[in-house]
Formats: sequence, C-alpha cells, structure tokens
Amino acid sequence: MARKDVDSNEQIIVDQFDGIVPYFEAFYLESLVYAAGRAVEAFKRFDDAVTGRIDTAVVVANVHEALTHAAAVSRFFWPARQSPITAARAQKLRHAFGLDANSPLYSRDLRNVLEHYDEYLDRFLAQHQVGHFFPGPMVASAALADDQLGNIFRLVDPQTEEFVLLGSKHAFGPMRKAVQEVFSQAQTMMNNGGRLQLDRELRTE
Repeated sequence: MARKDVDSNEQIIVDQFDGIVPYFEAFYLESLVYAAGRAVEAFKRFDDAVTGRIDTAVVVANVHEALTHAAAVSRFFWPARQSPITAARAQKLRHAFGLDANSPLYSRDLRNVLEHYDEYLDRFLAQHQVGHFFPGPMVASAALADDQLGNIFRLVDPQTEEFVLLGSKHAFGPMRKAVQEVFSQAQTMMNNGGRLQLDRELRTE
C-alpha cells in the first residue's frame, strides 16, 4: 500500500475511532498483556534470585529485563514518536487504563537510558574520567552511587528497590506496581471480550 494511502487510513482511524478501530482493540490488549506479563515474570525471577542468593549478575539481569519490558509498556501510553495516530491511540489507551502524568510509566528518565544506553555511556565516560570504575553488575546499597569517585554502571538495591544505571538512581518499586496493574487490567479486558474499558472519565495531559 502506498504511503499516502496508509496516511489516509490512519487519519480515518484518528477521526472516526480515536486512534484504535474497535475490532482491533484486542490486538493492543494482547500486546500489553505480553509486554507487561514479561515484566511481571522478570520481577518474580528477581525476587527468587534475591531470596535464593543467586549470582549477582542474574539478580541485576532480571531487574534490567523487567524494566526494559516496562519501557515497552510505557510507549503504548506515551509514544516516543508523535504522529496523529500514535497520539490518538495513546490517549485512548490512557483513557481505558485510567492513566495520567502521575503514573510511574509516564517518566522517561529510566526509559531513555535503557533505550539509548550507548549514547548515555558516551556522556557518562566523558563526564567521569577519574575515580574507581565498577563496570560489572552489583547488588548493594544504592547509597554507593552518592560517592563522587565511585563510577557505578549497574547496581540493584533489593532493599530500597532502586536500580543505579550509569551513576543515576531510579526507584523501580512504583514502576513494578504500575506494570502489574496494567497487566491485571489488560487481562480482565481480554477476558471481557477483548474490548477496552472506556466507561471512565477521560484523562488528558
């Protein structure tokens, strides 16, 4: 299909269906169930790894994986690239899930580092050229990141539920809860015929 025809179809979907054709709602829900479900499972593996005192790299990898999937969930509600159809689709989904800018999924700080790690690594190394470098995964207190001479690449603090990535601390407890809620809501909607719950007050930013 020619680009102009695709653009025309997208505009029709925006104008007539607020970004998502009703009989395609199930496809968006299925995608959210998958992404949020992968995050939920990775967080469970993180809990098991911490409880079982499994290898540090495994603990950190599970949190990293969970947050990467959480970033994918976030993009459904707040897309990285704005176009008429993505903006409309995102607003319709936020409406259905009752999300607004107060949601932990709204923040792009951690999401950006995860998605553009190579670029952030360039900046991190350009800014920190002295001190002790810890490039390997760590499980320890996030307070270590406050040491100006301690250059931490990846650290998970299970007690405070913080993920230190390239020296910056990010609380992942609220994100974990938000993703679990999206997962539960999406599953419920799928079980109720694969339709979005649109009978709530529309929230806008």
